[in-house]
Amino acid sequence: MPGFEIFGDEEKKEVMDVLETGVLFRYGFDQARQGHWKAASFEKQLCETTGAGFSHLCSSGTAALSLALAACGIGAGDEVIIPPFTFVATFEAVINAGAVPVFGEIDETLCLNPDKLDAVVTERTKAVVPVHMCGSMARIDKLKAFCDAKGLTLIEDACQALGGSFKGKYLGTFGAMGCFSFDSVKTITCGEGGGIITDNKALYERADQYADHGHDHLGGSDRGADGHPIMGSNFRISELNAAVGVAQLKKLDKILEIQRRNKQAIKDAMTGLPGVTFRDIPDPDGDSATFLSFFMEDETKARNTAKALGEAGVDGCAYYYDNNWHYLKHWHHLKTLSGAAKLPLELLENRPDYASVLVPDSDAIIKRNISMQIKLGWSDQEIDQRISKIKETIKG
Repeated sequence: MPGFEIFGDEEKKEVMDVLETGVLFRYGFDQARQGHWKAASFEKQLCETTGAGFSHLCSSGTAALSLALAACGIGAGDEVIIPPFTFVATFEAVINAGAVPVFGEIDETLCLNPDKLDAVVTERTKAVVPVHMCGSMARIDKLKAFCDAKGLTLIEDACQALGGSFKGKYLGTFGAMGCFSFDSVKTITCGEGGGIITDNKALYERADQYADHGHDHLGGSDRGADGHPIMGSNFRISELNAAVGVAQLKKLDKILEIQRRNKQAIKDAMTGLPGVTFRDIPDPDGDSATFLSFFMEDETKARNTAKALGEAGVDGCAYYYDNNWHYLKHWHHLKTLSGAAKLPLELLENRPDYASVLVPDSDAIIKRNISMQIKLGWSDQEIDQRISKIKETIKG
């Protein structure tokens, strides 16, 4: 990852198809677009790739989460269980829906721990949003079983895990809806973009409508003839962004093959290094291999190792416990509920005090974790050099 590492003539061709027509808008202008429907083509490909019945492309992974929450009827005052290790978009989408983020613990999958969910379920809990972090899967079978038993909606945030699977079934297809991101640093990129998948036609139709001001898209080329069954917003993607994604999605199998090969070479070389253990991956065959995540014995060793790897030229080694964007510890804007306007959450009498949220299991895990990005463009020589530097650094 990311997909921009292998941009080529394929992306240029798809983009030029759009520019030559002058139609950048995804709807209408039927004659002028000369048969080019890039967003619709991408959606068809995404269904074929994941096995989902329906998909809808939108402007970002954040938008995808917002569409999924809206389509599933999650809103004012509803509690949504999410992990403390994720990108800020997960809780932002929940809050912007008027709902309340509640933090469950993670386990050594780096994803929500299904065995600890009972501790945070209340009568107001409506949904669980597991995040398949750093390219690999949560214990999604157990999370689904938990939600089914409790009558909760399962929405998968697979924004970092396109191409990942669990026992042959694509991540994003276990819940009511699955969400993906296609931003500039994802496995495949549209520059900016996201998408949802679902097997539920009604949920798909609501997402499709909500993404475009409530349009039902039944008016043909005349948008003025569309009905408006619901209120919505604007989460549309442009044909230019979708065009890049059409070419990128065709390269997914190649991307996964390269990532898995590069990751396995480094992981094999690191196996047996002093103090190193690896992330728990429930189904190694389904790992999309965008990151190699490993643990050191304690916080001090992990912090020092991440720093030393960077100084040795082993780039892309994230120590997430100190990261401002991916771990609860530094989400100060959430802890103070700092918004440009009054947030719906601020109107609740019994809102959580996010400044005092405790997730001791998650802290203990993330303090010891280092996640190394796996790149597509490494040559065999560069991988060998990287392995040598890693061994030298960790052996000390």
